[in-house]
Amino acid sequence: MLVRIVKMNFKEEMIPAFLANFEIVKDQIRASEGNCFLELYQDKKDKCIFFTYSYWESEDDLERYRQSELFTSVWSFTKTLFKSKAEAWSMEKLVSLV
Repeated sequence: MLVRIVKMNFKEEMIPAFLANFEIVKDQIRASEGNCFLELYQDKKDKCIFFTYSYWESEDDLERYRQSELFTSVWSFTKTLFKSKAEAWSMEKLVSLV
């Protein structure tokens, strides 16, 4: 299981555009082969900072998504809204308590 966390810092005036687009594409992203989980978070103190948190069955599945037409269109739009460059981490889940 691969966990992918992406931190995005948006220009404040661009947040509505990001949220509207995310609403349109979230189900398509979640339906991508190998995607097991997708969530969007907003920072409590800085409303311009968002995180996506997703689970992928494998690194190959994530890479396949990153090479897809869907990702290309979503990311090319989303990055135009940023205040600063996004940061991303890929991790292996070691422990999960539910």
